[in-house]
Amino acid sequence: MKHLSIIVPAGNAILDTIVGTHGLFKMANARQKQIGKAQEDIFDIDLVGISNEVVYNKGLFQVSPTKTIADIKKTDLIVVSGISGNIERELKNNAPFVDWIKRQRVENDAEIASLCKSAFIVAETGLLNGKNCATHWTVHDLFKQKYPQVNLIPEKIISEDNGIYSSGGAYSFLNLILYLIEKYYGRETAIWCSKVSEVDYDRSNQNQFTIFSGQKDHSDESIKEAQIFIEAHFEEKLSVEALANRFAISRRNFIRRFKKATLNTPLEYIQRVKVEAAKKSMESSTLNINQIMYTVGYNDEKAFRNIFKKYTGLSPIEYRRKYNREMAFS
Repeated sequence: MKHLSIIVPAGNAILDTIVGTHGLFKMANARQKQIGKAQEDIFDIDLVGISNEVVYNKGLFQVSPTKTIADIKKTDLIVVSGISGNIERELKNNAPFVDWIKRQRVENDAEIASLCKSAFIVAETGLLNGKNCATHWTVHDLFKQKYPQVNLIPEKIISEDNGIYSSGGAYSFLNLILYLIEKYYGRETAIWCSKVSEVDYDRSNQNQFTIFSGQKDHSDESIKEAQIFIEAHFEEKLSVEALANRFAISRRNFIRRFKKATLNTPLEYIQRVKVEAAKKSMESSTLNINQIMYTVGYNDEKAFRNIFKKYTGLSPIEYRRKYNREMAFS
């Protein structure tokens, strides 16, 4: 029998990632025995904390870990439940997990899965350096700044790299847990769990949920002015050359400074601002796709469709059908 450690973070945690992970693995254990593919549970499951009792939401919720990290000498799979709130504060709250996770990986070859923003805890171990990782889209910029040696894959809901797994934001953790269930229990059981839990199976992209908000937490005032200008004139035809001239910066230096400050090239920033404006229009207006395309400064239908899909994972028609209020309820 393998051993599963579901981490119960100290401080602020996303309780659903603890309860949901525990529930799905228990369900998979029961299903394997029910269909005769196992005589005993595939995983012995423990909720693992720093202490024996963890209180959340000012005492509103309480979780009692079945074991502490001091109790667990060897584990096969570690699922790090989601954290919330101030990242730096939560990293301090959960610092004792870092060495324990690293030791389990190095000494016991444990596999590790981070859910949502708990990718920060795993990144603190150094085990993600040079590897791919996913996390919640709201902290992509912070993650890239804090861990430049990690290859963040912003569009992915699930990332796997040599036994280290990670999920995108919020309830996409369920997709990662089903992915792990497929690996350890087989696809038949994973699909059964997805149907019983009514979780969409094989979802892999989180771009459609992203709300782009340009990174302005930097000290380059000229670039900040350029960002504001782009956001105010997204409906116009904007070029990198014209923007560089407008702010009296050489084209090469403008691109370098823009990328350093915003983590996007100027062209990427222009495209993302235009796509975000198009998304908002598709969600709330009755304009057709071509009309929306023109209002955000595109004239080429194919180019608009390709750029839109690049940043959302959906075609304009698919996005509108899914998120426009009138179409969703028609």
